Amino acid sequence: MEAALLAWYDEHARDLPWRRTRDPYAILVSEVMLQQTQVARVVPRYLAWLERWPTVEALADASAADVIRAWQGLGYNRRALNLHRASRHVAAHAWPQDLTELPGVGRYTADAVARFAYELDVLPVDTNVRRVLDRTGERFAPEAAHALMDLGATICLARIPRCSACPLTERCPSRGKTYAPLRKQGRFEGSFRQRRAQTLRLVSEGRHHVAQLDREAVEALRKDGFVVLEGDRVELAN
Repeated sequence: MEAALLAWYDEHARDLPWRRTRDPYAILVSEVMLQQTQVARVVPRYLAWLERWPTVEALADASAADVIRAWQGLGYNRRALNLHRASRHVAAHAWPQDLTELPGVGRYTADAVARFAYELDVLPVDTNVRRVLDRTGERFAPEAAHALMDLGATICLARIPRCSACPLTERCPSRGKTYAPLRKQGRFEGSFRQRRAQTLRLVSEGRHHVAQLDREAVEALRKDGFVVLEGDRVELAN
């Protein structure tokens, strides 16, 4: 199965900028940006980010306020703060052996950096990879990581997989099956998450009087380290 997968990947691999580097910082940036964000949206933002902050030291020297502003539109702003905090940790102490020691870095992200930056013998298992593994019942070597990701993202889709185009279909026990819709995350429109995001965007555009903003959202952002209060004014944390 793996030989068929790799042959398919040789022909159909997605040309993604973070696959052209072994820099752990650049790969970490890509992995954090890709969390719950579509690849097409990430590519231009990733390139702009690395142009502005090309090294982990450059990002560590930036203010949290600038990082938050640069992140606007990518969603889940906590990822920006964690990436900034991780860069400061690395700049001060070097890369830890266990990357899960970095803020916001879980098992998958740590494994992805280990594999794609350092070529360690570990298979990073994201949602797409897990789907292929579960449906085929096969085991694949770490060298197949990118191929598994692309297969899961473009062929072995969550609800209606494109089995007729899959290089593994002949030996796949799940071929021809469709699946019930996955449980969706709660609606963003009208949610407190939306209120937080809107409030953070307003603050990122300049200091604001607290009376002009959603007070509950301001307090939540303050507790999470995004903003600070100076008297009756709100501004991004630095």
